[in-house]
Amino acid sequence: MKQLKLAVIGKDVSKSGSPSIHSFIAEKLGYKVEYDKISIPEDQFDPAICRIFDKYDGFNVTIPFKLSIIKYLKKIMGDAEVFGAVNTVNVKNKTGYNTDGLGFTLMLKNNDIDVKGKNVLLIGAGGAGRSVAKKLSDSGASVFVYDKKIDNAYALEREFKGIKALENLQNTPYYALINASGVGMHSTEGLSPVGEELISLCEVAIDLIYEPKVSKFLEIAAGFGKKTLNGKAMLFYQAYYAACIFADMQPDEITAKKLFTEYLEEL
Repeated sequence: MKQLKLAVIGKDVSKSGSPSIHSFIAEKLGYKVEYDKISIPEDQFDPAICRIFDKYDGFNVTIPFKLSIIKYLKKIMGDAEVFGAVNTVNVKNKTGYNTDGLGFTLMLKNNDIDVKGKNVLLIGAGGAGRSVAKKLSDSGASVFVYDKKIDNAYALEREFKGIKALENLQNTPYYALINASGVGMHSTEGLSPVGEELISLCEVAIDLIYEPKVSKFLEIAAGFGKKTLNGKAMLFYQAYYAACIFADMQPDEITAKKLFTEYLEEL
């Protein structure tokens, strides 16, 4: 049986669900993994990443290293090339991929959320935000992007069609609000990236955060009776697509949905 040594790297991955998800997926797909969590201070990324390449068969990348990992790779493929952000690295060929967008799209599909022809507000234009913005645009949404670093939002507006950068937030109705900023977890737990009035005007609130399970943002939205969704499904689906890369298997949406249902039953 194939056995792989994998890891997730980020500034703080202490609460990451990746090890349990990848171990579960590997078992179901017929191989084994040893999966580590590696938190790296931002000023220690360069020396740390060289050691990781020497020790692992592959690794996943999260906040804030999805862009900075690229200079260490020989090539990037697929969505990683489009987004300019990497969340999955195959060490053998030093190739970077991005499965965030695939995971996000499948999460929307399996929760009957259709953004075609609708206005969507995306909070956060970093690594995850970039992939989400492009997939929303590809799905026919009009995407409005706000980021505290306005240059990030304008970069998305320039790169992808159907995207408008916002310098300020106003209480305007949107079909969906999506939090890709990371606000609401770790040191910002208990905070919402936007105010209650804006949340009250949406139909759907989606938080890419999955820990805590119900962020302050989603708590407020639920209080208004809105449809809410956290990032657990996206995390699982992007992990499934990454696992297929690590194990050199072809992904399948039906299998992904079935495995996620089984995973939730085992929690």
